[in-house]
Amino acid sequence: MEQTGLYTQKEILDKARELAAMIAQTKEVDFYKRAELQIKHNERVQDLIDDLKKKQKQMVMFESMNKPELVSKVEAEYNQLHDELDSIPIVTEFKQSQVDVNDLLQMVTTVITNTVSERIVLDTGGNPLTGETGGGPEKKHKGGCCS
Repeated sequence: MEQTGLYTQKEILDKARELAAMIAQTKEVDFYKRAELQIKHNERVQDLIDDLKKKQKQMVMFESMNKPELVSKVEAEYNQLHDELDSIPIVTEFKQSQVDVNDLLQMVTTVITNTVSERIVLDTGGNPLTGETGGGPEKKHKGGCCS
């Protein structure tokens, strides 16, 4: 179902929104949303997050007061709280779900970039093996538009 005319930016953005809606309905995004809700409703996790924010503010304050010994003390407390937070299974699952969603988005971006570059090479009579576009020596480019 290839179109012979050119697509408008609006048409492309409409398709991008459609793709985004599809991505929002994947198992990766669904798991992310459920894990986020569990974290928001987990009192211990929220207490640890609040404590971490307080420790961050204390570190900034002690740094501005040029009190390196207090910065070190608060930083050690911060690291201990952070380790405790990271040891909670739902937090680990949430972080992994963030990685999974990011990987999915990166994969989509890579496919789009590679497909556009390949299409340019082929449409200009270039060599898909080398990635050079066609059109004579002065017009040859390596990797299409998007490398």
